[in-house]
Amino acid sequence: MHNRWGILAVLFVVRGTMAFQFQSVAAVAPLLGNQFGVSIADIGLLIGLYFAPGILLALPGGAIGQKFGDKQTALGALLLMLSGSLAMALATSWGVQICGRLVAGAGGVVLSVQLTKMLTDWFAGREIATAMAILVNSWPAGIAVSLLTLPVIGTRWGVDAVHLAVAAFTACGIALIALLYRAPIDHAAASTTAARLDRNTVLAVITAGLIWGLFNIGFAIIFSFGPSMLVERGWSIAAAGSAISIVLWIAVFSVPFGGFLADRTGRPQTILVAAALVCAMLMILLPRTSAVVLTVAALGLICGQPAGPIMSLPARVLQPATRAIGMGLFFTVFYAAMMLGPFVGGSLAKWTGTAATAFDFGAAMVLLCPLLLWMFNRMAAARTHTA
Repeated sequence: MHNRWGILAVLFVVRGTMAFQFQSVAAVAPLLGNQFGVSIADIGLLIGLYFAPGILLALPGGAIGQKFGDKQTALGALLLMLSGSLAMALATSWGVQICGRLVAGAGGVVLSVQLTKMLTDWFAGREIATAMAILVNSWPAGIAVSLLTLPVIGTRWGVDAVHLAVAAFTACGIALIALLYRAPIDHAAASTTAARLDRNTVLAVITAGLIWGLFNIGFAIIFSFGPSMLVERGWSIAAAGSAISIVLWIAVFSVPFGGFLADRTGRPQTILVAAALVCAMLMILLPRTSAVVLTVAALGLICGQPAGPIMSLPARVLQPATRAIGMGLFFTVFYAAMMLGPFVGGSLAKWTGTAATAFDFGAAMVLLCPLLLWMFNRMAAARTHTA
């Protein structure tokens, strides 16, 4: 394939397999808990374990691709994801479920880093912001598809069929990369320049990673524990999944709209703070209102808008020579936060006896983002002053 927009479409679908796989546990959490006799806290741990390998693999992820090649690394990552899903489908014990989830997560982490690099090769200097916004949207789109389809599959054919469906989707991703992806003709290997991050830059990047991680914890709580919360209120699993999926479908549009609005107004941080405050209020409201669909739709409209402003924060403090290691550090912090967040939310839900508590926890995480943004700005200013 020679058209960069066609390549973007391929990468969008392939990255969607990662989101589809991530959501496969939460989408059928009640069924999974019944089959293996585990609590909602255990489900939360299993959800978060998908990101655990990112703590170790985010930093060296780029080096892995540079050594083995983009296409080969992406295929290897997809094979890990496929293996993890098959292991979970065949598992008869909770321990094997955990091992399969970790293997799948390792593949997902490497795939995420690699696909971002592959897209950059095709769009560097040519609609890169638009292309990145579209690629980011593969995450809510993949999760939305998961919420719509996997509860139905799980209800009719069982949890094992859910993991087999994920494996089938991953196999489609393997076929797309193998048959349709190629590097751009004018692609040249980027030179590697040794560089070190100063103390203020390290602290600023870590803080930016925490902002991205905590905001995503809040967002993930919605679709991770939303179905369980609605089932507690008497909804069927399929209806609950369909209702919560609305937040993802609307986010597909609100993510690029937030980036456009930030660029248009020149006030990305104002949008970040305002969206965080409103999103937290809506998360507290959702378990306590009868207007579920309306509240979920409002969450989708608001929660997607800060994605662009947050992802632009590292660029304020990173130079080209430090960008690779800096973004590796950024994603390491993000994956650590995303590994722990669902487990803590699930533990609190178990302690109180209701999944609604997870939403209060998610709202608290989102409310921390404006404070962390203030800290980031101070560190960025200190770095500029030192320079």
